[in-house]
Amino acid sequence: MTKRHYDEVRYPSADNRLELFARDYPVSPSIKAGCPLLMMHGLTRNSADFEPLIHALAPERRMIVADQRGRGKSQYDPSLESYRPDVYVEDMWKLMDRLELEKFICVGTSMGGLMSMLMGSQKPERIAGIVLNDIGPLVNEEGLDRIRSYVGGGDPMKDWEAAAHRCGEINQDAFDGFWAEDWRAFADRTCEETADGHVRFAYDPAIALGMAAEDTTAVPPDLWPVWDSLSALPLLVIRGAKSDLLSAETVAEMHRRHPDDFTSVEIPGRGHAPLLDEPEAVSAIRAFLDEYG
Repeated sequence: MTKRHYDEVRYPSADNRLELFARDYPVSPSIKAGCPLLMMHGLTRNSADFEPLIHALAPERRMIVADQRGRGKSQYDPSLESYRPDVYVEDMWKLMDRLELEKFICVGTSMGGLMSMLMGSQKPERIAGIVLNDIGPLVNEEGLDRIRSYVGGGDPMKDWEAAAHRCGEINQDAFDGFWAEDWRAFADRTCEETADGHVRFAYDPAIALGMAAEDTTAVPPDLWPVWDSLSALPLLVIRGAKSDLLSAETVAEMHRRHPDDFTSVEIPGRGHAPLLDEPEAVSAIRAFLDEYG
């Protein structure tokens, strides 16, 4: 897979305490570009998580992909209470203002989808549409328990082969048909090498603190009012057919409450969360962008 060029963007966080990082995939000035995309990753991922989708999309669209604070190349936050979606959202507004992008489409995986919903609720006039990847206003506790079982834990792995094995152990139920090379590519996107040659997941382990069962920092308990506030926005919901976080019943209720400009697609052989390079996902996203962006 040939990786697309991106410009590196380094910018201050909304509270001006951290330096954050984002990828800015440009388009040629000679191309009539569509509406830019703001892509936001899940809890333990980073900007590399969208490489499969970026490769699958046509190059005439500018794409901004951020490392949220505490992930990837963005600085870790010593104020652990700031590891929560509403703070990340403020960082995203800061980024889009810095890039002078007044209107854009949000593409959010898991936590990034929660952020997308919050952004659409706060400033709907700036959001041209939202793509939610395996997330909705109601999150199944079963899926949260599975995430709690691994996030923030574990020692650094001895090498990249061990990292690929670990990624497979954590995610094997979500990705039918994955082979060793697939898990190595997965590890390349989610891990980083340490100074002593070991490999670790590319996030601050402290992000796990907001995932405690009694804590609603990472996932607010009731996001239906936020969902209802998105009634004027076009929405595409992508669900892994095996997802333990987003149920088919929740997607049906989302559609019932948002009957217009709503599309959903289910990805066979995928749990939480699809990579978005699956043919069904790519086709649905392309159609959504063609219509609304």
